[in-house]
Amino acid sequence: MNPRVVGIPGSLIRQIAAKRRPDSIDLGLGEPTLRPTQRYLDAAMGDVRANGLKYSVNAGMLDLRIAIAEHYGYPDLSRPDNVCVTTGSQEAMYVVIKTLLDPATDELLVVEPAFPSYVKMAVLEGIAVRQVAMRAEDGFAFDTERILAAIGPQTRAIVICSPCNPTGRVLRASEALALVTALKKRPGEPIWLIHDEIYREQMFVDDSSELARIYPQTIVTNSLSKSNALTGLRLGWFIAPASLVEQAVKMHGWLVSCADTFGQYVARHIFADPDGIHEHVEWYTEQRDAVVAALREAGLPFAPVDGSFYACVRLPEGANSLHTAIELADDMNVIAIPGSAFGESIEGWLRLSWVADIATVREGIKRIAEYCRG
Repeated sequence: MNPRVVGIPGSLIRQIAAKRRPDSIDLGLGEPTLRPTQRYLDAAMGDVRANGLKYSVNAGMLDLRIAIAEHYGYPDLSRPDNVCVTTGSQEAMYVVIKTLLDPATDELLVVEPAFPSYVKMAVLEGIAVRQVAMRAEDGFAFDTERILAAIGPQTRAIVICSPCNPTGRVLRASEALALVTALKKRPGEPIWLIHDEIYREQMFVDDSSELARIYPQTIVTNSLSKSNALTGLRLGWFIAPASLVEQAVKMHGWLVSCADTFGQYVARHIFADPDGIHEHVEWYTEQRDAVVAALREAGLPFAPVDGSFYACVRLPEGANSLHTAIELADDMNVIAIPGSAFGESIEGWLRLSWVADIATVREGIKRIAEYCRG
């Protein structure tokens, strides 16, 4: 067997989530509890009745790629040849990393705390990985100086998830501008920025950044999973310069041929609705405010919730996050994800996903606070 595959552990997030019981308070997986809008699915079934479920071209349906490119309107990335439709954003990220980086010479810099897939994907491909941790004492805010200082001679790309999973922090406009300004001044081959924007529609601050608007060597990954409660549809995309998309589509084609045709039909109808991609924004905004109030009332220290649908709470001094998550599941019937799943820098913290109804989330927070006091 491939030793790279054998050597990579399974998902700690899924391991803890598997401890869920029917009556558990689930603050674990990053999966919306809202239901998808039925009219988009019904309209897509109409497309199936008219056209069947045949392959699309490898890159995805032309009219969908046009709609995605025009919706975001990133400078020089607003044409259909700047878009590839993928089987979720996970495949988009994998295809981008595999296409962009040469295992013989290149290194990927991952800004942590971070979802573990970026590192795992690079390791599977034999690509060197360097990690730079944002600091707990700063509430895990993005720190441009730390990111720039971590760049090595072989660094060819930097992955930034903003809004961030797990911390909920957002790369602010001033920090993004400072990062881009410094990168543009570097001599030699440009360093690419890979911006994971999957929580773009769960944004609760005004001065967020869209790196593709200010830096030409930016690749954006995203999907319908979080914005439209369609995690199981597996419909995502990446947006990038056409020369890179042309090569990445080859890899995408050999992996999956094309994204799910029914999912593409659904996506076409969502993007045809001016508010389709934003349909759940108000609910998440109200939910976030209620969650922040509940955390304050419970007396749990937490990182600022700028975006996403996560909150990271700090455990008492010396507490082990994995041990805590296991005891919470077994003794308090609450599922929460240990910070150690997202890098060493966030050990001693828990990630809470607050997508359940607010009464359930409040009860979960209350039980965690009781555990911490004990």
